[in-house]
Amino acid sequence: MINFIKQTAKTLFPGYFAVVMATGALSIAAFLLGMKLISIALLYVNVVAYIILWFLTLIRLFKYFPSLRADISSHIKGPGFFTLVAGTSVLGSQLIIVEKNYSIAVFLWYLAIFLWILVMYTFFAAVTIRNDKPSLADGINGGWLIAVVGTQSISILGTLLSPHLVAGKEMVLFFTLCMYFLGCMLYINIITLIFYRFTFIELKFSAMTPPYWINMGAVAITTLAGATLILKSQNWSFLVEITPFIKGFTLFFWITGTWWIPLLFILMVWKHLYHREPINYDPQFWGMAFPLAMYTLSTFQLSKALKVPFLTVIPDIMVYIAMGAWVTVFIGLIHHLYRHIKTNHNNTGVGHGA
Repeated sequence: MINFIKQTAKTLFPGYFAVVMATGALSIAAFLLGMKLISIALLYVNVVAYIILWFLTLIRLFKYFPSLRADISSHIKGPGFFTLVAGTSVLGSQLIIVEKNYSIAVFLWYLAIFLWILVMYTFFAAVTIRNDKPSLADGINGGWLIAVVGTQSISILGTLLSPHLVAGKEMVLFFTLCMYFLGCMLYINIITLIFYRFTFIELKFSAMTPPYWINMGAVAITTLAGATLILKSQNWSFLVEITPFIKGFTLFFWITGTWWIPLLFILMVWKHLYHREPINYDPQFWGMAFPLAMYTLSTFQLSKALKVPFLTVIPDIMVYIAMGAWVTVFIGLIHHLYRHIKTNHNNTGVGHGA
């Protein structure tokens, strides 16, 4: 078992905190839609997942640092480290909404800000100064947009915390507003490259990986960040003044996310049905479960922020699709772990026998 833990830590996929992102988003959506038992159960699952992933990450940091350093400077794997930021912030938001626990959420918010600074400038500096850069076709995918997700997740958690802070409420809201706009800037820049890669460079079906669902997930969480600012605008006069602009900008991103969904489904059908690519568990599938849950949650909050209740028909349906995706990927994870533990046990037994 110790060898299994070490090997898992050494090869840990940098984007595995997407498990926490997907579980937290689904838990919050379920809570707001009245499914409180499911929401609380998902909270417990998320706390356990978060602790285990940090345990493995710390082992990798101190024992296998060269491997971690190589990943964070990689155009393909590096963006996955932003899931540490997003997972930490989403768990904090989950604790606030589901359990009304603000003390731990404050700690997680500060931790997320620290991680954001560390990952943001380490990754972008590393990929900028490296000499052997890949082509656009090989170097970019939807995973890059997790930088947007991490940025917007900090905005959301800070905005949720702002009414409960003794001092500095307006300063916090100014910071979360800036993070919201920064996330918008990052999305527009990165999605332009991804859209160009989609339409003008050959896209083989094998390259159509689950992280491309972050094309939608990034605008879904941007929608949630904007809706959260609108719903908390009464706490700062400046937010009230610019609320009409935030409403229009937020609606723009929600429409963009909605536009992506049919196209992404078509491309998945093209890959798995037309080309008959088998579906095997991959940690990147959490990058598909998260956007579906986040779109459900963001649409519900947008309907409240814009006062358009007819939009709630979408989350009423989407929540079941999101749950189905989460359960499917979770079963895949359990099966994957079982096979690896069994293989490790058999290999250890053979070694002892020899």
